[in-house]
Amino acid sequence: GCAATIVSHDGRAITIDGHRRILLSGSIHYPRSTPEMWPDLIKKGKEGGLDAIETYVFWNAHEPTRRQYDFSGNLDLIRFLKTIQDQGLYGVLRIGPYVCAEWNYGGFPVWLHNMPGMEFRTTNTAFMNEMQNFTTMIVEMVKKEKLFASQGGPIILAQIENEYGNVIGSYGASGKAYIQWCANMAQSLDIGVPWIMCQQDDAPQPMLNTCNGYYCDNFEPNNPNTPKMWTENWTGWFKNWGSKDPHRTSEDVAFAVARFFQRGGTFQNYYMYHGGTNFDRTSGGPYITTSYDYDAPLDEYGNLAQPKYGHLKQLHDVLHSMEKTLTHGNITNIDFGNQVSATIYKTEEGSSCFIGNVNETSDARINFQGTSYDVPPWSVSILPDCKTVTYNTAKINTQTSVMVKKPNEAEDEPSTLKWSWRPENVDNVLLKGKGESTMRQLFDQKVVSNDQSDYLWYMTTVNLKEQDPVWSKNMSIRVNSTAHVLHAFVNGQHIGNYRVEDGKFHYVFEQDAKFNPGANVITFLSITVGLPNYGAFFENIPAGITGPVFIIGRNGDETIVKDLSAHKWSYKTGLSGFENQLFSAESPSTWSGESVPINRTMTWYKTTFKAPLGSEPVVVDLLGLGKGTAWINGNNIGRYWPSFLSGIDGCPAECNYKGAYYAEKCQTNCGEPTQRWYHIPRSFLNSDGDNTLVLFEEIGGNPSLVNFQTIGVGSVCANVYEKNVLELSCNGKPISAIKFASFGNPGGNCGSFEKGTCEASNNAAAILTQECVGKEKCSIDVSQEKFGAPECGGDARRLAVEAIC
Repeated sequence: GCAATIVSHDGRAITIDGHRRILLSGSIHYPRSTPEMWPDLIKKGKEGGLDAIETYVFWNAHEPTRRQYDFSGNLDLIRFLKTIQDQGLYGVLRIGPYVCAEWNYGGFPVWLHNMPGMEFRTTNTAFMNEMQNFTTMIVEMVKKEKLFASQGGPIILAQIENEYGNVIGSYGASGKAYIQWCANMAQSLDIGVPWIMCQQDDAPQPMLNTCNGYYCDNFEPNNPNTPKMWTENWTGWFKNWGSKDPHRTSEDVAFAVARFFQRGGTFQNYYMYHGGTNFDRTSGGPYITTSYDYDAPLDEYGNLAQPKYGHLKQLHDVLHSMEKTLTHGNITNIDFGNQVSATIYKTEEGSSCFIGNVNETSDARINFQGTSYDVPPWSVSILPDCKTVTYNTAKINTQTSVMVKKPNEAEDEPSTLKWSWRPENVDNVLLKGKGESTMRQLFDQKVVSNDQSDYLWYMTTVNLKEQDPVWSKNMSIRVNSTAHVLHAFVNGQHIGNYRVEDGKFHYVFEQDAKFNPGANVITFLSITVGLPNYGAFFENIPAGITGPVFIIGRNGDETIVKDLSAHKWSYKTGLSGFENQLFSAESPSTWSGESVPINRTMTWYKTTFKAPLGSEPVVVDLLGLGKGTAWINGNNIGRYWPSFLSGIDGCPAECNYKGAYYAEKCQTNCGEPTQRWYHIPRSFLNSDGDNTLVLFEEIGGNPSLVNFQTIGVGSVCANVYEKNVLELSCNGKPISAIKFASFGNPGGNCGSFEKGTCEASNNAAAILTQECVGKEKCSIDVSQEKFGAPECGGDARRLAVEAIC
């Protein structure tokens, strides 16, 4: 019964039902959170000033086996889109179906790769048929539920392909033909809203080309009738095993957004607004972590990441107040030199202005329309009436929340969980070399396992006589490998292992080995940690034991090489504990509670625990473990690898927001486990009774340190300029005390504020104690009337506060 929403566009804006709009959007991916989290995440997006939610559609998750589909649980795309609709927001549906997204294999199912004559993302008939089948199915599902705006639904834009312009050169003429085919195919689906193509300068009409990156103010669409659109403003960056934590400052993200709208932008989307978690085996890579926090405005657990969330909310409110002027006004630019410029948007009703200073070092003092303005370096000031600065991107007037972890109060002794264990059964593969299939060659892991598991066994039996030329007292095995992690065994004995640490996923592994006269069983366990998700022809990057494999014998100066590559090789996908579902709460398998071993490879561990009290997000601390997989009540919470430490260099003591951001700037967490804490959604837990944690430990670790904690706001800080309103909030908990407060020119940072050389006459701490303590949130007018007049000369006065939650 809904009236249709008409979505059109011109060179100035997207028009929805006759109203030109500026649109602020944020990416939230449904599979990286749970259905129970969606309403809260989307509501926080709306409260943060978003108009729309953007999501990819994940082909390999929805069609894990050809023509067998899954839209259950956190894959319930329709439920997610309806949750967006329930909150009164628009949707942007990026069908792709190639998504990249640091997602396993870029979202392509591996069965697609294993079809005869297959070539991805080019004019290949088999590929185009499968892509069209999946895209059509998604469109029909969405149409059936009347979710496109043309049917009265929330979806105002859809995307076909993804960042193909970054790789099109590698595909030659076929690439250009393929993009034209994508455009024609998309148009034929008749969805009644515009289609976009990001990073596609030659997007065929009527596709709208859009920009992705840290900054898109210089982007110009390829058609004067296409609005200036930014599909991915990267709020941070993803994390790899072995890397540090990326951090992009709130000042820089806000600067990029304000600059984009100063220069004619109309649609801007944060990638990510909530990153979430790579549950199960969904992280791509190789080596993308289980956390996909992305330094987003909503953190991995769904908490407000302050000050980023609040600083951007204030920006969105200012931009929305100027919407009519920005989308209808005549534009005048003034260049003041030294990378300083002003932009005036003027209509008959009034005008709005931006003053941008792109200089990285020097403040700008300019005279604009008869008034003097100071603009800090690498910042934009916004003047909605062209007179008063109501927002500057470099001046944060919102709180910083310090998140803390607290022990599980539901347990009497939360640090001492009682463990039982059992070994992974590897005798058949190690001693007998028995697999599921046998071939006289070495195959890529993707071909054999079809991505059903991270684990693939390669086994062969070699008969050696002491008269064999290769026989000697000094023998070794040499493997040319593209396994991300490799374990090697001879006659059941583990002779060595290797993990890639330098990004060189093609290497030679050699290890001394002891052979017996007669039959010798050689076994390799090849392990993948997320398949590649980006780049031209990424689907062909090999994984596994690609060979050749040699036995090397050395007699004095003589080296004899025996090539095993064309031997009879047996293959077995996965591990028996996975097949027998040892992680399931219903598993009947026997576990031992006696003498639980530590630092033992290929070992299963199990324990029970009570769900932490309250409603705050739950994390499990896996410090002390090596590498493996964790399950809560049968739910796979992802790969863990806390033994993989980040490098010790590259974390600056101070982070400078000024200047262009790049992924290695402002990193933290040097020398620490890449990821120590793993998210457990509350919906995975039984609030009453016991919960089960099962670990499969692959390389050896000590589970005795494992414990459950909750994560929430411990304290909040602010350092707010005069003539602003400070809002303090403990996210649902009461403010219990004011630890520090000073109005004047206080110094220091959150947690170590100190009074400056001048301070107001009234007792700031007493005022804040009276107005805030005992409340969940409070608002304070930062003014001389409130706090008294400090004698600070010409300096801007600020209120610094630290409150305990």
